[in-house]
Amino acid sequence: MESTVGLAVGRGTGPELAKVFERTLAALGELFSTSFTITRSPRLYHSYNSLKSLDSDEIRAITQDDARHYEEFCRAQAALGVSAVFRTAMNAQSLYLVREHLRAVKVDVIESPGATLLLVRDEAQGFYTGENTHSPGAVTRTMAFTEDVTDEVIAFAVRRARQQWPDTGADQVVMAYKFHLLDGALGEWVARSAARHGVQIALGQPDTVNRNLIEHGLSPRMMIIGGNEWADVMHPFLLDRFGSERQENRFTENIHLCPEVRGLVEYQTVHGSADDIEGRDVVNPVATVRAAAAIAERHGSCAGAVAAVERALDSVLTRGTRTPDLGGTHSTTSVVDALLTELGSPTRAGEPVLAGES
Repeated sequence: MESTVGLAVGRGTGPELAKVFERTLAALGELFSTSFTITRSPRLYHSYNSLKSLDSDEIRAITQDDARHYEEFCRAQAALGVSAVFRTAMNAQSLYLVREHLRAVKVDVIESPGATLLLVRDEAQGFYTGENTHSPGAVTRTMAFTEDVTDEVIAFAVRRARQQWPDTGADQVVMAYKFHLLDGALGEWVARSAARHGVQIALGQPDTVNRNLIEHGLSPRMMIIGGNEWADVMHPFLLDRFGSERQENRFTENIHLCPEVRGLVEYQTVHGSADDIEGRDVVNPVATVRAAAAIAERHGSCAGAVAAVERALDSVLTRGTRTPDLGGTHSTTSVVDALLTELGSPTRAGEPVLAGES
């Protein structure tokens, strides 16, 4: 089996995590008898910190150039039939320009005892998208909400919920948007879209959604479609309140709804570029390793890769082999070395034999 995966690298700790990704994917390929080819974007994309010393005109020009380049890279990969790209962190404005153009949604599943939250973030429209116009002492940001994009996001979310819960779909669907700012238009769009897709959707102001989550918690199969502004701020809270893992250990998926790139899924770590620890070999590799496992299993036919990596991670972290942010004293390289050694160790009693093992 052969599979091609895209790789886009940002500054800060991006180059270090790219090595983690490449090593992990290669090890999983060997373990599951799959050959992975990685197509790396030739550009090293800027982080916000790498631009801070420049003036606003320079930042704007580089931001737009990074966005154009990364969008072209994604389009080229999709045209070649590549279904997965792993990307390290890059400057947010560049990313949001790409997400607007390619109409992206971000998906994260948060498991809680007795309940599951499917969080779908609308990255295709809203206050995080749009262009900046500069004038002396002012920045004007122009963005748009449209009924077509709103319906496209809802349609995707409904399909994704039915994949998550094939028997019933979501038992509660909530949309968290600052809809009062849109003169009632968003409410009308949501009502028409809900009727079209056969679901009931409760459209709530962000503060109301927050109060209900605090007071009532999650329903057993809950989906929240969030405006990106709300979801970005609330993600750490949702993980802290309902999840079992800290943000730095997680990856998320960005799915593109634009027809030209439909089918291309971008995987990213939740944590940022961490420029303050660049080059020190102490960046947490857990989210990157998990993203590599998900890509191997979902896009490289390596059935069991996610479970194998989770077992290896659990063993390594339980032994105290951790980077400093997790309370350990180990380097990124030593954590990954230990993980890959664990992955290659003989099958333990009671665990399934992996492809390629004997």
